[in-house]
Amino acid sequence: MTAVTDPPAPPPGASAAPAPEPAGRRRPRLRRWGRRLLIAAVVLLAAVTLLSFAYNAATAGRAKPPAGALFTEADGVRTRYRAWGTSGTPVVLVHGAFESADTWASAAPLLAARHRVYALDLTGWGYSERRGPFDAARQAAQLLGFLDAMHLDRATLVGHSSGAGVIAAAALREPGRVAGLVFLDGDALDTGAGSGSDKLRFVLRDPYRTTVTRLVVRSDWAIRTLYRAQCGPSCPRLDEAGVEQWRRPFQMPGAEDALWNMQAVVGLPAGRVAELSRVRVPKAVVFGADDDVFSRRSPFETARRIGAPSPVIIPGAHHLSLVSHPRQVADAILATAP
Repeated sequence: MTAVTDPPAPPPGASAAPAPEPAGRRRPRLRRWGRRLLIAAVVLLAAVTLLSFAYNAATAGRAKPPAGALFTEADGVRTRYRAWGTSGTPVVLVHGAFESADTWASAAPLLAARHRVYALDLTGWGYSERRGPFDAARQAAQLLGFLDAMHLDRATLVGHSSGAGVIAAAALREPGRVAGLVFLDGDALDTGAGSGSDKLRFVLRDPYRTTVTRLVVRSDWAIRTLYRAQCGPSCPRLDEAGVEQWRRPFQMPGAEDALWNMQAVVGLPAGRVAELSRVRVPKAVVFGADDDVFSRRSPFETARRIGAPSPVIIPGAHHLSLVSHPRQVADAILATAP
């Protein structure tokens, strides 16, 4: 017969390990914690939603165009524009995404000594009426309508960033209306930049979409940060008036819906842009040397694609070369405009 011995006693000061809890007892406890977490999540979502609705209601006021703003009808779009100079051949300046006619405020007066200069707000931006679709074809039609409204037979078209795609589409549609083309910090291609907003639109629904948009637009820090990133250290610091100049267009009626309805930065397929090589007018490609929106090769590839001379590269300039280096930009345009 085998002797049964007791388990060894724990050493002095030690406690025995607790017996494992039965699985049947753990499940109800996990379910209770699960319910608590679900309730907490629902309460948090309800609170955030209520705060979002309240914030949207408190910030529902919309801005008005600046006093004395000029408007004309361009292809059915009420279009805001600015004008400089009283003599010479016309030069029409077309801004890029997130910009307006005001972005040209430093460069345009330098052109006005020799030319009549105009800058318009494309639909979807600035103070012009928002009327989609917000693509190159629609904005090119608006640009051509603007030439009609201002009785401009032949004009040098200058497009900054995605504005290059707009002037390319206009020149290909009606080449006889164009006296010259200048691509400034833009290649006119539909690279799909910004197309990721489709997924963001699906995930970020109202009221949160409106709240996020207004939080960014109303933040001086966000506007100054984005401006510095695109403009670089050579740009003047934004004072309160400068911040308001960039912010105000996004507080216009319809601006938020237009922003969320844009599919991507406008442009054309490479083969279509290459057809500009057959448009026999003076052309120029001008880029900031430190423009990090495009590759270092892009200015040279763009010039070859459209049949322009070697590009003008502005040392020290970033993507907003028209703001940081207006004199160099104006000189490049003056060398092209007849």
